[in-house]
Amino acid sequence: MTENISTPDSATHFRPAIDADAEIIAALVNSAYRGDSSRQGWTTEADLLQGSRIHAPEVRELIATPGSVILLCLQGEDIIGCVNLEKTEDAAYLGMFVVRPVLQGNGIGKHFMQTAEQYAQQLWGIQKIWMTVISVRQELIAYYERRGYARTGRFKPFPTDNGKEKMLVENLQFEEMEKILG
Repeated sequence: MTENISTPDSATHFRPAIDADAEIIAALVNSAYRGDSSRQGWTTEADLLQGSRIHAPEVRELIATPGSVILLCLQGEDIIGCVNLEKTEDAAYLGMFVVRPVLQGNGIGKHFMQTAEQYAQQLWGIQKIWMTVISVRQELIAYYERRGYARTGRFKPFPTDNGKEKMLVENLQFEEMEKILG
């Protein structure tokens, strides 16, 4: 599926990322989660982690991996959001979900998440989608619960040696959440 996906009443449209988008995607993801730029939105991890969340070569790898797609949210030609969807057994993993910090809180994320879920369902015929969230991010967990995701009670430690990030808070861990798609 490489065609644009859009809604007639929306200023946003969506398309799968291509290799040439990798630098922009990496910059967008890092600006939404780390450093001072991330503080303009509410999804910041700047008080928890320092360093880059992702680099362009990693983005290119995700784009090239079979069973993986990075879906972009655009206003005109401007990339304002992205999400990585990966096929896993009978479900899809949703990760790296971002909307440009200055645009957060305007409903773009809600619409984008619904589009991403539908896209994964159409692409792979899956009925379940799951994600991991840093467990101390209660406001983010509550946001996903409002979108129909449920806490599974499954946790895994945050990687401490990925060479990119430094934990500013000890004992960070991921909590898994999942949603059954209708």
